[in-house]
Amino acid sequence: MSTRLKPLRIGPVTLGGKTPALILGPCVIESDKFVRRMARRIGEICAAENLPFIFKASFDKANRTSVRSYRGLSAREGCALLGEIGRELQMPVTTDIHSPNDAAVAAEYIDVLQIPAFLCRQTDLIRAAAETGRVVNVKKGQFLAPWDVRNIAEKLTAFGATKFFFTERGTTFGYNNLVADMRSLAWIRDAGYHVVFDATHSVQRPGGAGDSTSGDAALAPVLARAALAAGCDGIFMEVHENPARALSDGPNQIPLKNLPKHLRMFKAIHAAVS
Repeated sequence: MSTRLKPLRIGPVTLGGKTPALILGPCVIESDKFVRRMARRIGEICAAENLPFIFKASFDKANRTSVRSYRGLSAREGCALLGEIGRELQMPVTTDIHSPNDAAVAAEYIDVLQIPAFLCRQTDLIRAAAETGRVVNVKKGQFLAPWDVRNIAEKLTAFGATKFFFTERGTTFGYNNLVADMRSLAWIRDAGYHVVFDATHSVQRPGGAGDSTSGDAALAPVLARAALAAGCDGIFMEVHENPARALSDGPNQIPLKNLPKHLRMFKAIHAAVS
């Protein structure tokens, strides 16, 4: 990757640093005890590998396939919980926001505001996130070409954002399927933006199980390794202690017990190409 960008620091995590930036955590807050346990256990694993990370969990899954699916907590309750976890364990935290009101609430507690792929062109949401002064992570929509993120970046900059990055999470490939185009990572970097690869959602099969999303979790580490070799800044990967019992996106989450071996491989590949 020829483009050299100024490092983007988020607490102990650096995009464009000597180690891959990591965003790790479960898909959604399933309970207070669960999310605290996951944060602590992931933190212990990352500490053993000397890899700082940003802890991720959604307070609300606002775009579930079925009306019967688990959603989560309110913005205030969920963000306050994540903020408390971040302070106690001394780690940056991130979560999705879905409305300008969510942005205002999340900014009180959250280090990185994440704009979901489906909402990446929503100008009012981008503006609200930018005006908080927090770091903003915009997931590139499945319907966008890599070079289209420039328009999003221009909105963020116009509204005062100085620290933001993009996340590649696959492109719609026919019905109920996505494909990860590694060229996208190079094009986004060459446009002058930091980019993280979302290994979890790139292996989704949206609506593939009829009233829920299916996927190929076993392929997530494979794509993550390829993305790091292609020169991305880091990896977003959802992790669960028991994916078969997850309340959201279980088919795409990595078993916690497998995380150490994946992190060691990620670190080695990043070092080889940096």
